[in-house]
Amino acid sequence: MTELLLASASIRRKELLDQIGVRYESLAMDIDESIHTDETPHTYVLRLAREKSLAGIKAKPDMAVLAADTTVVVDGDILGKPDDEQAVRDMLRQLSGSTHQVLTGIAVSKYIQGKLSTESQVVVTDVFFSEITDQQIEQYIKTGEPMGKAGAYGIQGKAALFVERIEGSYSNVVGLPLKETAKLLEYYNVAVWE
Repeated sequence: MTELLLASASIRRKELLDQIGVRYESLAMDIDESIHTDETPHTYVLRLAREKSLAGIKAKPDMAVLAADTTVVVDGDILGKPDDEQAVRDMLRQLSGSTHQVLTGIAVSKYIQGKLSTESQVVVTDVFFSEITDQQIEQYIKTGEPMGKAGAYGIQGKAALFVERIEGSYSNVVGLPLKETAKLLEYYNVAVWE
């Protein structure tokens, strides 16, 4: 029997869980992802992960529920998913030649002896981008990759060419920090390496 609900439809998160042998079902949770006034990036991703996890436990109260939220932060600004090509241009120009942080909030919720328990944390990775030319930005837009991705890029795709180096968890930049996720799952007796 599957013990875990992944509260996400993210292909990347599914691939990452598959990589470490976790058996799960997935179901996207529809929550308001607006940034609250005076909310820090850390508080923002943690809140969204927890809200998604708690929404998932309402749908599947007999399972452990894993949820995550990833965002890109540069100079304290949260870069969400771009709405259009101009937003992609603006974000990539902001990231060009600089260092930014990728923050992922992860949360696992489960009922234990009738009481709801939730454990959560935020993982941060520093990503160093090289200078990106306008021509490279236009070529990248044509791939279709930037849409639907925080900060308008995916490190696991063609945007890997922009990355000089990272400090921290690579899987965090993809969307789910595996080491930390495995620890939370093991806390709730959800098996890895199955």
